[in-house]
Amino acid sequence: QVQVVESGGGLVQPGGSLRLSCVASGSRFSINAMGWYRQAPGTQRELVATIPSGGSADYADFVKGRFTISRDNAKNTVYLQMNSLIPEDTAVYYCSCNALLYSTGTSEAFWGQGTQVTVSS
Repeated sequence: QVQVVESGGGLVQPGGSLRLSCVASGSRFSINAMGWYRQAPGTQRELVATIPSGGSADYADFVKGRFTISRDNAKNTVYLQMNSLIPEDTAVYYCSCNALLYSTGTSEAFWGQGTQVTVSS
């Protein structure tokens, strides 16, 4: 199994910045793609950004130019740098890790518990 833990959420004023981090840990696995999703109250979870093990990142239109996803493969860590935050960015942000499990030879998606981001003055 793979454990996924997010950190870095909090309260920020409009126009401010936050950096989220997510670490995947476990044994006998390798990571394919990692990504960030968010869910605001009363809405469905939506994709924010994803980044494969190799290749270009992909972003939702509503964060392009404001958010940047990056990863450190050696640390099994993915980051989300969020700039120019607006109140509409308020949500619980979840990290997703698509991992290949050596024990089964299958790929599965693992999720963190989420971290709250609140943008308010």
